[in-house]
Amino acid sequence: MFHGGGMGGPPHHGGGRFDSDEVLGKVYDSRVIARLPKYLAPVMGKIGVGAGGMLVRTLAILAVPYLVGEATDYIVRGNLSGLNTVVIMLAVVALAMWGGQYLESIFLARAGQSIIYRMRTEMFDHLHRLSLSFFDRNKVGKLMSRVQNDVQQLQELVTQGMLALLTSVLTLAGIAAIMITRNPRLALITLSVVPVLAIMIFVWQKYARRAFIRVRRAIATVNSQLQEDIAGVRVVQSLSREDENLEQFDEVNRAHLDANVSAVKLEALMMPTVQILTGVAFAIVIIVGGFQVQDGVMTVGILVSFLLYVQRFFEPVLELAMQYTELQRAMASGTRIFELLDVEPEIQDRPDAIELPPVSGEINFQNVNFGYEPDKDVLHDINLNIKPGETVALVGQTGSGKSSLVSLTARFYEVEKGEVTVDGYDVRSITQRSLRQQIGIVPQDPILFSGTIEENIKYSKAEASRDEVIEVAKTVGAQNFINRLDKGYDTQVGQRGVSLSAGQRQLICLARAILADPRILILDEATSNVDTNTERIMQKALRKLTGGRTCLTIAHRLSTVTGADRIIVLEQGRIVEEGSHKELLAKQGLYHKMFETLSSPGLTA
Repeated sequence: MFHGGGMGGPPHHGGGRFDSDEVLGKVYDSRVIARLPKYLAPVMGKIGVGAGGMLVRTLAILAVPYLVGEATDYIVRGNLSGLNTVVIMLAVVALAMWGGQYLESIFLARAGQSIIYRMRTEMFDHLHRLSLSFFDRNKVGKLMSRVQNDVQQLQELVTQGMLALLTSVLTLAGIAAIMITRNPRLALITLSVVPVLAIMIFVWQKYARRAFIRVRRAIATVNSQLQEDIAGVRVVQSLSREDENLEQFDEVNRAHLDANVSAVKLEALMMPTVQILTGVAFAIVIIVGGFQVQDGVMTVGILVSFLLYVQRFFEPVLELAMQYTELQRAMASGTRIFELLDVEPEIQDRPDAIELPPVSGEINFQNVNFGYEPDKDVLHDINLNIKPGETVALVGQTGSGKSSLVSLTARFYEVEKGEVTVDGYDVRSITQRSLRQQIGIVPQDPILFSGTIEENIKYSKAEASRDEVIEVAKTVGAQNFINRLDKGYDTQVGQRGVSLSAGQRQLICLARAILADPRILILDEATSNVDTNTERIMQKALRKLTGGRTCLTIAHRLSTVTGADRIIVLEQGRIVEEGSHKELLAKQGLYHKMFETLSSPGLTA
C-alpha cells in the first residue's frame, strides 16, 4: 500500500502532457459526439421528458402572438364571445408554457447532474489508475480543470445546449412559417433584413472567438498565479515578497480585466445591432402592413401578430450566435475529457498476473537498468539482494538513484532491462494491488488527508479499532502529542494536515504505515522532520518495528542509518560500495568521505 506523497522523483519531461490552453474547438466534432451515447443512454428518458417540455414551451410561445392577433380582431369587430374564447385559450397556453418550462427545468437538471456524477466518477477512478509517470508530466491544476470545468461544459452541451439550439431553429422556422402563411408578401419583405443580420453575425463571430479565447486564457493565468502564491504564502512572507507578488498578480489580473472589457465591448456592439435591425423590421411591418390594412388586404389583428412575431424572431437569432461559441467550447472540453480517459496506464497488470501470496520480504534486483526518459538511464546494471527481515539503507548524493530504486520495488515504474523480484516473483508477473498491499511507505514529505487523526492512521486499514490505533500511535511515539490536542484522536487535521507540525505529520504517516502490518517497509528519511527527542523515540520504535520486516531506508542524514544491517552507497545510478557502517568507514571510500562531511548537524546528503 502506498501511504502518502512522493519519494523524491523523476524530472518533468515532455510527452503525454495535458496543458493546452482554454481554446475553442470545432462546432461539430464527430469523435466527441460518438462517445456521448454511453453517458446519454441511462438518462434518455429524463432528456426526452425535458425535450417534450421544451417543445411545449416553444409551441406556446409561437401561439401567443397568433392569439393576441385574433383577440385584436375580435375587439375591432366587437365580438365579445370570440374574445372570451381567445382569453381562455391564452390562459391554457400560459399554463402549458409554465408546465413545459417546469418539465424542461426539472428533468434536464436531473439528467445533467446524473451525467456529471457518472463522468466525474469515471474520471476520478481513471486518474487513480494511471501510473505515476503520468502525474510527473502533468500539473494537478490542469487535471482538476478536466474533472470540474470541462465536465460541466460538456454536460451543458448534451442536456441543454443541443436542445436550446434545436429550440431556436424550431422557433425561427415556426415564426417564418406562420408569417408566410398569414401574409406571404409582408413576410418576405420583413425577413429581408435576416441576410444582413447573418452577415453581421458572421463577421462578429470572428472577433468574438478571439476575444473569448483571450478571456479564457487570462482567467487560467489568474487562477494559476493565485494558486501558486497562496500555496507558497509562507515562503512569500518569509522573503517579504508581498509587494513584488502583488505587482505580478496585478499584471495578470489587469490582463484579465482588459480581456473581459474587450469581450463586453463586442457583446455591447452586438445587442444594439440586433435591436436596430428589429426596429427596421418593425418599421417595415408598420409601413407596408399599415397600407395593407388601409387597403383591406390585411386585418389589424394580423398586423399586431406580425409585430409580435418580429419581436420574437430576433431573440433566437441572437441565441444561435451565442450558442455557436458555446458549442465550440463544449466540443473542446469533450476533446480534452476523452483525451484524458483514453490515456492508458503505463504500468498494467498482465492478463495472466497472479495474486502475490504473503511474503517473507526478500527483494532481488538483477541487472536492472531504468530511466524516466528514453536513453537517459538513472540506474545502471543494479544487482542487489535484500534478505528477508534485513534493514538496508540507501545513501548517496541527490540524484544518485535512491528513490528510483525503491519506486521500482513497488512497481511505480517499469524497469527497462533486468528484473525486480519479491520472494522470487517478478513484480511484473503479479498484480500491483497484491504487491503494494504488502509494502508500507513513509515518504519524506508526509501527506495527510482532510479528516481526523484516527481516520488518517486508519487510512491503510479502515476496519482497525480505536485500541489498535492507540497502540500503534504509542509504538511510534505519537501518543503524547495526540493526547495534548483538545479532541485527541478526533482532532481534525485540516487539508494536507496543515494544523500539525511537519514532525507530527511524519509520526502519523509512520503510524499509518505500521498499522497495515506490511512485510516490506520503505522509509524515505522518516525522521527528517522531527526534533532530536522525537527522533530518538522514533529510532527506538523503528528498531522494534523493523524486527521481522524487510526495511529499505533512504537516508540523507547518515547518522540515522549507522545501525542498518547493510548500507548501499549509490553514485550516479550505480552501486559503488556496500557493507555495514563499520565496514564502510574502514574502507576509507565514498561513504567515509560522505559521513565525515555530512554527519555534522544540519548537513544532509
